Amino acid sequence: MEDLERYRHLNEYYKEKFGERTLKICVDGGFTCPNRDGKLGFGGCIYCSEKGSGELIINNKNITEQVKYYFTTYRAKRANKFIVYFQNFTNTYDSIKNLKSKYDSALVDDRIIGLDIGTRPDCITEDIAKLLKNYIDKYYVCVELGLQTSNDEIGKKINRGYTSSQFTEAVKILNKYNIDVIVHIMIGLPGETKKDIINTVNFVNSHKIQGIKIHSTYVVENTVLADMYKNGEYEPLDLDDYIETLIDIMTHLNPTFVIHRISGDAPKDILVAPYWNSHKMWILHGFEKRFRARNLWQGKFYQAE
Repeated sequence: MEDLERYRHLNEYYKEKFGERTLKICVDGGFTCPNRDGKLGFGGCIYCSEKGSGELIINNKNITEQVKYYFTTYRAKRANKFIVYFQNFTNTYDSIKNLKSKYDSALVDDRIIGLDIGTRPDCITEDIAKLLKNYIDKYYVCVELGLQTSNDEIGKKINRGYTSSQFTEAVKILNKYNIDVIVHIMIGLPGETKKDIINTVNFVNSHKIQGIKIHSTYVVENTVLADMYKNGEYEPLDLDDYIETLIDIMTHLNPTFVIHRISGDAPKDILVAPYWNSHKMWILHGFEKRFRARNLWQGKFYQAE
């Protein structure tokens, strides 16, 4: 079995779907989050940074300027097709009028062929799905939903602010409008066991989704999780445990899911722990070496319902 066939790589999927290499343009849409602005709570999830995982985005510009700036950089020379990714915070948390204005302001170049919206399950409605559906005639559209875990007790510990049943309802709405869904799960959350992780994988498998992002739980400055770490209340996984857990996840995942990532990209300047999270190639090479050596593949132990 060739390495590229052991799991469904995003780059290969894009080449199949769009005919050539396709890259993402990450933008900051100026959104907030309902458990930051007081609607559900303050401070966000316990691991979420002050920029909502948008540290690498040039966010001192408006949306159109961010996109145009991207096309002046070397990255724009590496492909001919691009997907605009509204990445940080909750990018459906606004009025329909404002959402349309923000999405439209990103679609300013003929090389843009897709719209990727990161959000929370409790911020998906029929009206939002209808708005996104309107873009499908011209653009590829997908929504990235944070699940993190199917264990609602752990969800409360991390201040997630929504339930797994709300995730299921959001997926149903997006399925109804034929909008692709990418799910985010996390490895190494406080109090999480191997059983919890496999339960989360089985839960995700029970939904009609198209892709998954697997994130490592890392600690960054000025977060509740950083306080927990410094007080000895939280200990992140070591690299070996992370890779072994990743293998368990991959072998139990639905083999049709596209794997968008297998670790989180920790911002090095504010990373507290674990140190290995800033070495992406350690994770990638370590995982693929063991996966290949054991003759494993995505979905080897997957059981369809």
